[in-house]
Amino acid sequence: MKKLLLAICALVPLFAFAAGPSVQLDKANNDLTDKESLKNGFKTYINYCLGCHQLQYQRYNRTFKDLGIEEADGVANYMYTGEKAGDHITNTMPNKEAAKWFGTAPPDLTLEARLRSPDWIYTYLRSFYMDSDRPFGVNNKVFKDVGMPHVLQDLQGVSSIDEQGNITPAMGGSLTTEEYDIVVRDLTNFLEYVGEPSKLEREAMGYKVLIFLFIFFIISYLLKKEYWKDVH
Repeated sequence: MKKLLLAICALVPLFAFAAGPSVQLDKANNDLTDKESLKNGFKTYINYCLGCHQLQYQRYNRTFKDLGIEEADGVANYMYTGEKAGDHITNTMPNKEAAKWFGTAPPDLTLEARLRSPDWIYTYLRSFYMDSDRPFGVNNKVFKDVGMPHVLQDLQGVSSIDEQGNITPAMGGSLTTEEYDIVVRDLTNFLEYVGEPSKLEREAMGYKVLIFLFIFFIISYLLKKEYWKDVH
């Protein structure tokens, strides 16, 4: 019984972390058919996220193919570390040292959109605010006491939080609020694509199967009527 209680106590923090704060999430309104959005999101990921967060289950050449990027263009403009086009999208950050720097090793983002949801990512990246008590000087309304810096701060600018718990408009960024929202939506769109690269193909195949079943049902019904007309 003692071992069971200890196991339950050990799991409580995990469930609390998984549940997260009850914050109203904004709609990302992603469009996986928008190749330009996906390309922009891919570029933002390479420039701002790859240094810490890998996509270890996604290959460069698969991404180039799905996003309509010529391999030579992809190697020249999306690959800066001398890897091959057939390699997975990884970095060289050592996990042990990263755990010391950030409190825990930065997670792989391949399945982040499926784990959290695109709306969570979209809201999270727009919910940083200044907090001098945190190691990197920022906190996040969606992920309280987050252990990472606001890597897009030069784009968005600096926000604070008021007494009612609302985040104030960002100041000092290179983008307007509307422009920053587009950048974040494109990045979220790309991360949703990475979570399931074959999603559009699967959905297209599903529609074809439904059409086939509908046609097959009509043919079967007509055959049934033909076969049974003499019986009645």
